Amino acid sequence: MTTILHNPRCSKSRAAVSLLESRGVDFEVVKYLDDPPSEKELTRIIKLLGVSTEAIVRKGEKLYKELGLADKKLSNREWIATLAANPKLIERPIVIHDGKAAVGRPLENIEAILDS
Repeated sequence: MTTILHNPRCSKSRAAVSLLESRGVDFEVVKYLDDPPSEKELTRIIKLLGVSTEAIVRKGEKLYKELGLADKKLSNREWIATLAANPKLIERPIVIHDGKAAVGRPLENIEAILDS
């Protein structure tokens, strides 16, 4: 099964949905702002992405600045808790497919996991 963490207001996220549809991929849409991933699920996704937790933080978000995150040195566990509590800070879209995951910026990242 393929899953996309999707924000319908995001053009990149909408483009990722279109890509999956055009490829005929059967997928589940998770509107992660309405149904945020748990800390356990975030840990799993980050492991599949093969990146640090901080790598999927949207540092340009107003909330990032409001929470003073630029001035803090958080552990991986603290980042995961922060993202679970503030899903708006999670980079989007994220596609999980066949035991792999990719952030769809650029869309070629998603194509790479679909083609592998």
